[in-house]
Amino acid sequence: MTKDIIAMLLAGGVGSRLNILGRHRAKPAIVFGGIYRIIDFTMSNVANSNIDIVGVLTQYKPLSLMAHLENGRPWDLFGRTRIVEILPPKTGEELSDWYKGTSDAVYQNLGFIEDFSPELVLVVSGDHIYHMNYNELISFHKEKDAEATICLIKVPLKDASQFGLTEIDGKKRIVNWTEKPQDPKTDLASMGVYIFNKDLLVKIVTEVAQRGGVDFAKDVIPVFLARKKVYGFNFSGYWRDVGTIDAYWNANMDMLRENSGLTIEDWKIKTNLSAKGEVGDRPSTYFGRSSKIRNSLIARGCVIEGTVQNSILSPGVKISQNTVVSDSIIFHDTMIHPGSVIEKCIIDKSVTIEDNVRIGEGPSIPNKKFPHHLFTGITVIGKGATIGSHITIGKNCIIEPTALLDKIARKNICSGTTL
Repeated sequence: MTKDIIAMLLAGGVGSRLNILGRHRAKPAIVFGGIYRIIDFTMSNVANSNIDIVGVLTQYKPLSLMAHLENGRPWDLFGRTRIVEILPPKTGEELSDWYKGTSDAVYQNLGFIEDFSPELVLVVSGDHIYHMNYNELISFHKEKDAEATICLIKVPLKDASQFGLTEIDGKKRIVNWTEKPQDPKTDLASMGVYIFNKDLLVKIVTEVAQRGGVDFAKDVIPVFLARKKVYGFNFSGYWRDVGTIDAYWNANMDMLRENSGLTIEDWKIKTNLSAKGEVGDRPSTYFGRSSKIRNSLIARGCVIEGTVQNSILSPGVKISQNTVVSDSIIFHDTMIHPGSVIEKCIIDKSVTIEDNVRIGEGPSIPNKKFPHHLFTGITVIGKGATIGSHITIGKNCIIEPTALLDKIARKNICSGTTL
């Protein structure tokens, strides 16, 4: 089967800066916006751009991601000529069989690319929130007679050191490339979206691999740049790298903010609603007579008898009477019992919060164990944890998955604590 273009979707990210949210799942599989996963945005962009061959490169804890993707059916990417293929490392007995980096992942799957003899290869990441028609990128690439094109977006200069940064000339050709500089001189960042001429990509990735290179940004792009036919495609829409807890929380909150640019209803984002534990056949949400809802997204299957404001609730969440939830993101099947107050939290799946618990109180002291992960007042409760009655938890706290805080003597957990 021959295709003009295929997509290679990098979805093996560990997401270490997301701390316990990424403990049991790959970063692209983390819940977003109540009923979605992070990877849904890239998958939908690919499908909506009529690119119908997708190789998904997985590695770290891929099972929930693989179950979510199924065979591509939720994105209408299945059938005789439309394919989503999961491409895990070709693991043998040696650690060296695992993907060592982004370009190494593609290198190990050059056979998959060659099977379709495409003219172009789109390489995208599965861990960003954005909406993009890749056909505009393809047209730009062909008009410039480029060998490689990198999607670029302006970022705040204070955050620029987290990205690969570029400078372009008047013809949009990239003339300088610096990977995560400590002292950035430009705010034009790579989005992690690349398009390559296939034959040259195969040649360069192979050469790079043979001399030990493993990463697109550090090893492959500089080789392309030396050929002077690499162009930058400026993107001006909404795009967020949700690689930190604060960025993840803010991107979710953008769904509730007017004029944020994140408008899923217009983006035609698809997800797997029928996978185990998702929306499936859950009943409609029940709103009790005492419930009060303001500026929130609430999925099917919830039971709401308390107050929910400026929050996002996934399927199966239960909010009891006299409970207040604000500025929070709550994953599937979490139960919050009467009299509790939850503020600025991210609560993972199947958490039980007993009666009269208060979370998010006190001063905003950075987390003592992970000061660079939690420092903006967000507290994170891990999957399957139980928080006993009358416990108070401060800001920037981490409660580990499956933790049992139902019989602890200390009822006041100070801000910045990890348990």
